[in-house]
Amino acid sequence: MKKIASFTIDHTRLEPGIYLSRRDVTPLGDVVSTYDIRMTRPNREAALSPEALHAMEHLAATYLRNHPEWGNRVIYWGPMGCCTGNYLLLSGEYQPEAILPLVKETMEFVRDFEGEVPGATERDCGNYTFMDLKSAKEAARRYVAETLSSPSSSTFSYPE
Repeated sequence: MKKIASFTIDHTRLEPGIYLSRRDVTPLGDVVSTYDIRMTRPNREAALSPEALHAMEHLAATYLRNHPEWGNRVIYWGPMGCCTGNYLLLSGEYQPEAILPLVKETMEFVRDFEGEVPGATERDCGNYTFMDLKSAKEAARRYVAETLSSPSSSTFSYPE
């Protein structure tokens, strides 16, 4: 069986960043862009906890889908199975550099969030107690400070 494209990336050299993972065209001709929102160095530092990613998912998805400019283009935000980041799917074709302000705003929202996590109730979520807001905020703080605030060209390009 042929490897999917994301399994051909050299994860031993992958750094935190915003990467265009793939572009797909729907049967109706719409373009969907999938972005790798990589928050840790795979296999070289601790992954994010699933509880932190779950809290981040609730916060980021809520923020993104309510965004005045981008909200109608957001298809999905959710955690990677390896717990080293998230995927953002947008309708349309944008280079990773073009979505940097959106990702930074989203992570700042997570970093600065106070209060009850949206949708974190028994009625609204299938595993509402499986969240760690404090760790989600810390992961967002670190990603903003170390990656998004001073990006380089390698922040947007997978390693060769």
